[in-house]
Order: sequence, then C-alpha cells, then structure tokens
Amino acid sequence: MAVRKYQFFVGALAGVGVAVAAAAGVGVRLPAAAADTHGRLMLASTSPVFAPAPGAPQSFADIFEKVSPAVVSINVTSHIPVAQQNPALKGFPFNIVPPNGGGGDDDGDDNSGGASPNPRGQKALSAGSGFFISPDGYIVTNNHVVENADDIKVVMKDGSTLKATVVGRDEGTDLAVIKVEGHNFAYVDFENNARPRVGDWVLAVGNPFSLGSTATAGIVSAYGRDIGETFVDYIQIDAPINRGNSGGPTFDTYGRVIGVNTAIFSPSGGSVGIGFAIPADVADNITKQLIAGGKITRGYIGATIQNLSDEMAESWGLKGRKGAVVADLVPNGPASRGGLQQGDVVVAVNGHNVTTSSEMTREVAKAKAGDTLHLDVYRDGKQRTVDIKSGTRPSEAQLAQNGGAGGDDSDSGGSAAGPKVGAKAQVLGMSLTPLDPVARRQYGIDDAVRGVLVDGVKGSSDAGEKGLRRGDVIVRAGGHEVASASDVAAAVAEWRKSGRTSIPLGISRGGRTLFLPVKIDEAAKGDG
Repeated sequence: MAVRKYQFFVGALAGVGVAVAAAAGVGVRLPAAAADTHGRLMLASTSPVFAPAPGAPQSFADIFEKVSPAVVSINVTSHIPVAQQNPALKGFPFNIVPPNGGGGDDDGDDNSGGASPNPRGQKALSAGSGFFISPDGYIVTNNHVVENADDIKVVMKDGSTLKATVVGRDEGTDLAVIKVEGHNFAYVDFENNARPRVGDWVLAVGNPFSLGSTATAGIVSAYGRDIGETFVDYIQIDAPINRGNSGGPTFDTYGRVIGVNTAIFSPSGGSVGIGFAIPADVADNITKQLIAGGKITRGYIGATIQNLSDEMAESWGLKGRKGAVVADLVPNGPASRGGLQQGDVVVAVNGHNVTTSSEMTREVAKAKAGDTLHLDVYRDGKQRTVDIKSGTRPSEAQLAQNGGAGGDDSDSGGSAAGPKVGAKAQVLGMSLTPLDPVARRQYGIDDAVRGVLVDGVKGSSDAGEKGLRRGDVIVRAGGHEVASASDVAAAVAEWRKSGRTSIPLGISRGGRTLFLPVKIDEAAKGDG
C-alpha cells in the first residue's frame, strides 16, 4: 500500500477527558480582516447574490431532526491488562490501541499482597457511536468500540442512559451489534439499493471526542477503497469524522443509512477530510447474521495469497492479467487436498473474476463449509479449473497465530539436509548453498521447508534491490520446486531461453512464502 501505514487511525475511541480539552477551545477569536485598500467592482443588488447550486440542500437541519433520535453515544468501561500497558502501535493500520481504551480480558486474581491493587490492569473509559436499527433495542456499532468492554452504557439524544449487552461481534468487518432493553425506540434503515453517486451529499452523525450528538456534512468521495481490511470495500467520504465517530451512521439526503463510519486517514489523528465507512449492504448482511446467531462463518481454503503485480504477470507470461498468486498452502488444508499449488495464479472464483488477493478472499468467504469452489487458475502458462471443498474460516486471532503455516505436507523425496555438500553456485547475483542442518539452526528454518539457501546477495543486483537477503530460502523458481542451486540455475536458463525478462521466485522467510519477480539481465548470464 503506497500510503504510509501510520497515517490510518481507527476513527473511534476517545477518552472522556478529551471533551474538556475540546471545550477549552470555545471562544477563540479570529483576527480582524485587513482593510481592502484596492477598489473592487461589485454588482449592485437588492437581494442576496448567493444561492445553493442546483442539487445542493438548503440545509441539513430537517435530515438531522429526522434521524438524530436514532443515533446514540456509547460509553465503554474496560481494562488494560498489565501486559498491554503503554503498548506500541502495532499491527497497522487497524490494530492501533486507542487512547484510554481497548483493554483485554484477563481475569487474574489479586494475590499480590497489596503490591498491585488492580491485577487486571488499568481501568479505561472510552467512547464511540452507534444507531438503532430496530424499535426493540438493537444497535449497530464497530467491533473495536465494544470488543474489550466490561460495561457498556448507551446515551440517548435526550441524555437518558441505558445499559447495553453485546449480541455479537465480527472482527472481519469490524461490526458489532449491542442491545438495550425497551421498545418503541426511534430507528433508521440501511439503504442497499439506491446508493449515492460520487459527489452526492452525505451527513455523518456521531459522538466525536465525547461531545455527543454531532452532525457533519460532506460528499461521497469514492467507492471501493481498500485500506487493509479483508472483507470490506470502503466508502470514502469527506464529511469530517473524528475519534469517537466510529460506529456512527452516514446518511444520504433522504435520511437512509448508506454506511457505518469506521476509520480516518490522518497524519495527526484528527480529521483532514478523508473518512471511511462500511457500505450499507455489507453492514446490513453482517448485522442480520449477528442478531440471528451471534457469529459469522465464512468459507476457507487454507492458502496464503498475494497480488499479481504487473512484473510478476509478465514473468509468468500473463502480461496484462490481474489475479492472486498462491504463495503458501496450509498442510492438508482444503486447497492442498483439492490440488491447488504454490505459484498458481487465480483469476476467477465460481465465475467471478478476481483482480486482487482481497477480492479472492471475499469470494472464498461467501462459501459455506462443504460448498465446492471452482477456481480458474493459470499454471505453467495454461488455464485450468481446480475444485476445492470449502472449510470454515478460523477466527482472525487463530489465523494470526497460525500465520506461518504453509508449504506442502507430503514427503519431498529428499533429506532435510537438502542437496549434497559442495552444490554451490552464483545465480542472479545470489550466492546459493545447500540447506543443511547447520543453516536451519542458524537461521531458524523449519524442517518442513525444502529449497536452497541464499548465502549472500549482491546489493546492486535486482534480487538485492527486491530485498532478498542472506538466510532466505528459495523454494520455487519459474513454477518448479527447487532443491539445489543447480535447479535454480536450470530454471533461469529455461526462462531465458523462452524470452522472459524476469523469473518468479518463491521465497520462504520467517515461515512465510512470498513470490518475487527477479530480472534476468545480461550480467546474470555468467552466473553459475
């Protein structure tokens, strides 16, 4: 992603103390304008010369009056475990720990003898937004607003407070449903069909910086924004949203919910006019499932994938194609059992074209456990169909823990030591050596990894510029598994003979595999 990751912030939780600081700014005066010493030509008129352009609303007041009773502030009490106090910003862009919030779930006993009065960690107060979607008390908000909550209070527009409980949460879309007891609540509807155009007016309502019911207006700036979340193509809006707005609705000019405000792009943490909302159709579908069963299930094939870059596509003879490259396979997972291979380029799932890894993940996620997924893939320059029986996608936490799983569970036919000692060569600016037990211990390489070790890289080579380094393991070259330096050299010779300008290399590092296209230049002809 070209945008620097630290500039994305969850547009959500704001400590209640921030409201005091915000209030302190009231009453700041702007300096008087300097006198105009130059003559101006002005049109004489007995009526105001300004009027809204055709299509622009005279005011958003009627819309706000109509919808604001359904929008609530959500005050959350949570705790930050001792292990998470003073956390670093990690897992960008959306795992940033919010100020004064975002505690864990540690229920430790107080056996410290008084040394630690609160073994569960510091108590934290934070705030977000939400809105009623039914008269019987169901409220939509963001998962990150309530995921670590010990206590949830919903503040209505009239100031009354109700206790809420969590109905269900979905980490994948960052949506959650909570519920309060009661009936005849004012509520709003999702608009799934007539979505606004880019440039149409929208109104965001929420609880920025714990200030309570607040309206901001702007336009739809773009659709289909990918900001790092797997299952959502976000709506970009320029209506100002800030910390505390998360979980609040964005309305069209008819008062229909077209999105759930979730994140902002900002170097400073404040609004710079670029906000992101989950589209209404996604939010409607997920919240209905949460209300019905409290959890979301998604399809899963057990493959790590990456985008097919233009250079990678050209190296595979697929110039101009878009798709997703299979970088790794979970041993004995659905994809492995179905015959998918490392280096396959997936271009469609069940007849739906995929142009990015995110699109492929979303198409796979639509399946239910046991459904058959038909993947159109390119392998060795030829298109074929691979049928895979879908499993159930593990939780995001489980996937993070098992993120290093991959490779092939079958016997490679060789020893863990790799090729015979002495099989060493210079290929594409890299010094390649056998992957022996000593190297495995030195670089922490798992016994399941098969390939050839990169023992050194010329910084001026394309491999060096692409980031290859000592300790990497080349597991595939040009679509073939490799077990020695000579295998890599042979693949390079084959690719050069076919007229290719670069060769895709499967690189294993830290338990993960990534494919990189490395140029086959004139200087490389003398390698090996």
